[in-house]
Parts: sequence; structure tokens; C-alpha cells
Amino acid sequence: MDRLKTIIIDDEPIACRRLAGLLNDYGDRFQVIAEAGNGIDGAEKINELKPDLVFLDIQMPGKTGFEMLEELEYLPKIVFCTAFEAFALQAFNTMALDYLVKPVEKERLKLTLEKLDRSIDNSSQLQVDELLRLVKENSEKKYCQSIPHKIGDRVLLVKTEKITYFKASENYVDFFTNDGGEYLTEMSLRKLSERLPDSFRQVHRSVIVNVNYIKECRKYFRGKYVLILDDANKTKLETGRSFSDPVKSLISID
Repeated sequence: MDRLKTIIIDDEPIACRRLAGLLNDYGDRFQVIAEAGNGIDGAEKINELKPDLVFLDIQMPGKTGFEMLEELEYLPKIVFCTAFEAFALQAFNTMALDYLVKPVEKERLKLTLEKLDRSIDNSSQLQVDELLRLVKENSEKKYCQSIPHKIGDRVLLVKTEKITYFKASENYVDFFTNDGGEYLTEMSLRKLSERLPDSFRQVHRSVIVNVNYIKECRKYFRGKYVLILDDANKTKLETGRSFSDPVKSLISID
């Protein structure tokens, strides 16, 4: 069986590397011919290279995965790699368009391969039109109700309402819960800010906090503040100087 010419489209480099590594384990089935970091470049590569298969992120800068689909001249098979909620994923699945929840797991990728083996025709325009119709019906912003955390070969879903703050490290983002739990996600702060409820606000270039857990705010120096959280660890977070106005507005400090 010929290898499937494959393109990965995702604005998260870590997610791209992870998926490319998993696909490399199935080198006899997948041939990754290109990667793209946004919908604009992704559409150009698809129309030019005409792949058999595309692993597509949904939330990306410039153009979302949905907007990119509307402009394609050539329609390959589409597998979504997304943090979208279950109702949407089920809708995609009814159209024989597979989906993978980040972080992508090797065992789940095997199921995608099985679906591709059973599939005969490439994605039709009818499928894409139906997908876009479902998206428009649910066009209001959908917030993440949980954040995935990988534990060995399992993925734990942590309820967003229990998360007190996120803090970016070098390659990942740590997040913490009100009971003192500490977890890890591959989603960037930028992407999290797009998908988190309005109660989450960025107060530092590397920190997003759930304002529902702010117990006290103390003035610091050079326009900074220290936020004390109502959690098991009584966490103290230092805000960034460039975020002083949003913080003052948030907690009504003159």
C-alpha cells in the first residue's frame, strides 16, 4: 500500500514535533511532505502539493482551520487535532472526519489509521460544507471545560473551574488547582487565552490567573502587584509591569 502524503498544520511547534514523531513510527504508512504554522501557509501547501491527508489544528492565527477549509481548491482527507469540546467532536465524527484530542496519543493514532484504511473516497465538498454549517450553528465562542494532562499512557482532564493559574515554562505550561495540584499542558498561553473562560486574565507575560481565586492584592514596586490566591498553597503571584493597568481595572485599584 502506498504511503499517504501527509501535511501537518498547527501553530504550536511542540504539537507539530510530537505528531511528526508519532507518524514517523508508522513510516510505512505516512510520508510527511510538509508542515505549516498557520492556515494561510497551510492552504498554499495543500493546493500546491495535493496531499492525501492533512492533520489540521482549528484555532490558529491569521486563519482558523475552518476558514482555511473554505478556501481550498483541493480537498484531502482531514483529521482534526484539537482541544474542541465533545459536542463538536461528535459532529465531526458523524461526517467520517476523524479527530485527535491534544496531546495526541499513539494508541489513538492507531484508530485513525484504521479509519483511513476503511475509507475509500477522499473528503468531498459536501462533507466540508456540512462541517462549516455545523460550525456556523455554533459560532459563539466555546470555552474549554477541562484541560488535558498526560500521565504515562493516560490523559487526565482537569476541570477548568478548579484551576487557579497557568504559568509558562520553557517548552510547556504548568497549571495549578485550588487543592494544590500541579499539572502540565502542551497548549501555549496564547492559545489558552483564546479558549479559557472570561474569569481567566493574563497578569504577566508568563502567567494567566483565575480571578475567582484572587483573595488579596498588594501593591508592589514599579507598578507591579502581588496577588494572593485562595488556594491550598496560599500562592503569591507577581504581576508584570506592563500589565499594571489591566490588573488595576480588574480589582478596582486607583
